[in-house]
Amino acid sequence: MQLFLESFWPIVWGGITGTIPLALASFAIGLVLALAVALMRLSRNRVVSGIARFYVSVIRGTPLLVQLFVIFYGLPAIGLVIDPWPSAIIAFSLNVGGYAAEVIRAAILSVPKGQWEAAYTIGMSPSTALRRVILPQAARVSVPPLSNTFISLVKDTSLASLILVTELFRVAQQIAAFSQQFMLLYLEAALIYWLFCLALSGGQTRLERRLDRYVAH
Repeated sequence: MQLFLESFWPIVWGGITGTIPLALASFAIGLVLALAVALMRLSRNRVVSGIARFYVSVIRGTPLLVQLFVIFYGLPAIGLVIDPWPSAIIAFSLNVGGYAAEVIRAAILSVPKGQWEAAYTIGMSPSTALRRVILPQAARVSVPPLSNTFISLVKDTSLASLILVTELFRVAQQIAAFSQQFMLLYLEAALIYWLFCLALSGGQTRLERRLDRYVAH
C-alpha cells in the first residue's frame, strides 16, 4: 500500500505532463488532417477522392502500433530519423486523421441538401456555405464520435512508451522495474487511465448538453 501511495502522484504527473499533451497535440493535428481528407473524399474529382480513400483504407486497415514503429524504427532505414515525441505525434495524428475523416464526412453528409441550396440562394459561395452553414451543423453531429475517438487516443498513447516517450505508462514501467512490483504498478496505471477517461467522459456529456441548447427539438 505504501508503494501504491508513493507512486500514485508520479504516475498521475506522467499523465498530466506526457499523456494529455501528447493526446491533445495529436488530436488537434489529426482533426485538421481529418477535415481535409473528408473534403477530399467528398470531391467529385476521382483522383482526389481516390487518394483520400486510399489513405483512410491504409490507416484503418493497419494496427496503430505498426504505424508507430514504421515512423520511429522504419524511417531511419531511409535516412529519416525522428525523435520519440515527434514520431508519436505524427503516428497518432495520422491515425486520428484516418478515423475522424469518416466521422466528419458522415456528419457533413447528414446535413440536409436544402441547407446548401438556402446558402446559395442568399449568394454564398460553396466555401462560404461550407464554413458558415454546413460545418457548424456537422460539428454538433460529430461531437459524440469524435469525443470517443479522443478518449480512445488517450489510452492509445500508452503505446508511445515502446519508443521511450515518457508518459503515464512509461512512468509506471520505470517504477515497476525498480520495485519489481509489476502487478501493483500496472493495476495502478490502469486505475489512473480509468480515472482520466471518467473525467473526459464527464466533459463530453457536459459539452453535448451545452450544444443541445442550440438545437431545435
